[in-house]
Amino acid sequence: MKTIPPFAVQQSLFRAYDIRGDRQYFTSQFVQALGEAFAEMYKSQKVNGQDKNAAHDTELASNYKPAFNYKPKTIVIGYDVRCNSDTIAQTLASILHQRGLQVICLGLITTPMMAFWAEQYDGHGLMVTASHSAKDTLGVKWLVGHASPSSADIQALYQQLQVNNYRDDSKAQNVFLNSSNVYHNDSVTASLSTDTVMTTYINAIAQVFTRIHQHHDKATVDNSNPVTKTTSKLNLTIVIDCLNGATSKIAQHLFEHFCKRVIMLNDTPDGNFPTGNPDPTEPNRLAELQQTVIVNEADIGLAFDGDGDRLMIVDNSGKVVTADHLLYLLAQVALTERPESITDPESAPQVLFDIKCSHHLPKLLKLLGAHPVMTRTGSSLMRQQLQSYESSAIFAGELSGHFIFNDGYFIIYDDAMYAGLRLLHWLAYTATYLNVEAPLNTAIDMDTSIETVLMTIDLWGKPRPVLPPYQLTDITRSLPTLVSTADHYLPLTENVDTNCTTVAHLAELCRYLQRLVNNNAKSKGIAVKANKLEATAVYKLSSCTCFMKGQHIMTSQAQQLLPAGTKLSCIDGVRLDFLHGFGVVRQSNTSHSLTVRFAGDSVAALKDVQARFVTLCRSFDESLATRIATIYPE
Repeated sequence: MKTIPPFAVQQSLFRAYDIRGDRQYFTSQFVQALGEAFAEMYKSQKVNGQDKNAAHDTELASNYKPAFNYKPKTIVIGYDVRCNSDTIAQTLASILHQRGLQVICLGLITTPMMAFWAEQYDGHGLMVTASHSAKDTLGVKWLVGHASPSSADIQALYQQLQVNNYRDDSKAQNVFLNSSNVYHNDSVTASLSTDTVMTTYINAIAQVFTRIHQHHDKATVDNSNPVTKTTSKLNLTIVIDCLNGATSKIAQHLFEHFCKRVIMLNDTPDGNFPTGNPDPTEPNRLAELQQTVIVNEADIGLAFDGDGDRLMIVDNSGKVVTADHLLYLLAQVALTERPESITDPESAPQVLFDIKCSHHLPKLLKLLGAHPVMTRTGSSLMRQQLQSYESSAIFAGELSGHFIFNDGYFIIYDDAMYAGLRLLHWLAYTATYLNVEAPLNTAIDMDTSIETVLMTIDLWGKPRPVLPPYQLTDITRSLPTLVSTADHYLPLTENVDTNCTTVAHLAELCRYLQRLVNNNAKSKGIAVKANKLEATAVYKLSSCTCFMKGQHIMTSQAQQLLPAGTKLSCIDGVRLDFLHGFGVVRQSNTSHSLTVRFAGDSVAALKDVQARFVTLCRSFDESLATRIATIYPE
């Protein structure tokens, strides 16, 4: 009889970016074994190892490290609002300390705050969180030496967990973890007070804006005491929706430090998430925020996900700003406020965006003087790129609402609250007339004559001049129109008739069609016989058994599906960019499903892109084609 490996049912928890899954799998035995695996992992790390990110934060760490004794191999641990996240954190902390590691408990915090505190020590940290997932999901994120783990690192941790279990068969009962069976000893770990955790973080961000204002001569500030010498509060009315997540504990304290009027929504930490999943990118999730912004005539609305690393915003007209456009706005912030020390007049700074972002974004970024670089989806992958010595990227963002500054002012992490504050300060102090008029010369590809004073319409339909301090709609009103579907998740079915995945199959088909179109273009004017050979072809791809029967495709069909000039990217799934829209189909890194998104300059353009993908998929998967056809725009 075949022996089932230990923790085989938990293998699915070890995903591309973190450990995450249904709470039923987080048994007492599994959590304790996980703690042992983390202990071995951290003990194997070099003490006080330095990398690009660590060196960048040396000054910050020396300014803000608390006054108690610092020991090598220090791990900071925090947790989110979910039921039992605190219990898991306590168990992990106790096991790490039992194995000779110094542990500092941060309590209920956001994941970016864990990263901030990790930077003050060895760059090691654990965060018990399932981010934006549903309430019955639990998870763990972590940092090792200032960096997020790769997919291979995560699988290696799972293998270590299995090895440890074989070597020392745990006697712990395989029951769900709760406060009655938690394995911990509070006396052996150090804890920071809630006030210290929050105040230190807030003061560090205040120092960022002091430095930015000094750099741009916006204020004359003595930087000798960054805790007290900060800029005046922004004359803004802002609305914040915490979605009952981890930001509920700090958002009001943080934003009232910088803004005069702050209106809070859903700011009671509640792991049951009574208003819905803590995911601000879900369709219609921000209806309450939109209404509150309009009723209170607020300048902006901000929404954060469950662990504070995703940001979505609502402009002063109550409209949700798409993540593509928000990425553009925040890229402007990074480019406008970057210090001279990282400015190279001979090369354009890179801005990273993931493969799901719209076809307008590269054009908009180029207009800002940036070099746009498309990357695979995954905020941890983007952080790894930004932290590499070869990187010249100043900013990175993705459709899911993760935004990362790499301009030397703060930690290299997707901190939603920090990103929101950077946008507010930019609008109030740094944004110029050029930032307002820039979008008018974009995507529609026409030379627009700009008046000396631009005029716009206010919320009540009355004309008003566009003058500083600028409102968010002064900039967003002229961004190119985008009609888009949401980021849809489609169940991924197994196809026993083929040895390739759905995405690989689609990629091979698109490559073939593109070769057919390109070859036909090159062969024009050649003998008719040769042209006939190109006119009809049979594609047989050795990597895909589903193609073995062969399928006849006319060149005219290929040209109709992928017209000349269509851009194909297969760095992460299949993305096709057409003249007036784009579409992407990719394998999700966090679930057994496909993620699909289509966008166009109009509803008709979106439907055209969608129809092309339906036709492409129908050639090998009728079910997938049918499901794609039923997706509707937001």
